[in-house]
Amino acid sequence: MGTSARRNVTALHLGIATALAAALVDQATKLWLLFGYDLPARGRLVLTPFLDIVLAWNTGISYGLFREAGPAAQWVLFAATLAIIALLGVWLARTSSRLSSIALGLIIGGAIGNVIDRAVHGAVMDFVLFHITAATWTFQWYAFNVADTAIVAGVVGLLYESLFARNAAKAP
Repeated sequence: MGTSARRNVTALHLGIATALAAALVDQATKLWLLFGYDLPARGRLVLTPFLDIVLAWNTGISYGLFREAGPAAQWVLFAATLAIIALLGVWLARTSSRLSSIALGLIIGGAIGNVIDRAVHGAVMDFVLFHITAATWTFQWYAFNVADTAIVAGVVGLLYESLFARNAAKAP
C-alpha cells in the first residue's frame, strides 16, 4: 500500500471514529436529558442568565422549516438525510486530509444523531436555548442539540480548509 493509500485509510478511520463519537455523545446527551434528568417532567432548566436547557421537538429541518409538511414529508426528509450521509461517506473515503476527515466525521455523526431521533421519536430533540432578555425585549435563538453543533463545526472545518489550506480537499 502506497503512502497516499495509507493516508486515505488513516483519514477514513479518523473520520469514522469522529462520526461515531459525535453520534454517541449526541444520543447519550439526549437520552440522559429525557430519562436520567427527566426533562419532560421537570421543564426548563436555567443554567445561566443567557442559556437554558429546554425540550423542543423539531419535525422540520434547520430552524424548524417545513415543520407542518406532514408524515410523507418526514419520510422524504429521513430518506434525504440518509442519502446525504452516504454521499458524505463517499467524500470521506476519498479524502486524505485530517481536517477534512474530522470535519466530515462531525457532519456525518451529527446527521446520524438527528436521523436516529427521527426514526425513534418522529422528530429531532433540541434542547440548548440561548437567549438575551432586556427590560423591554427578549431575543431567543432556535433551540439546538449536540448533533447540530457537530454539523456546524464540521462545516466550519471544511470552509476553513477550502479557504486557507494549501492542498484543500475537494468534494468528489
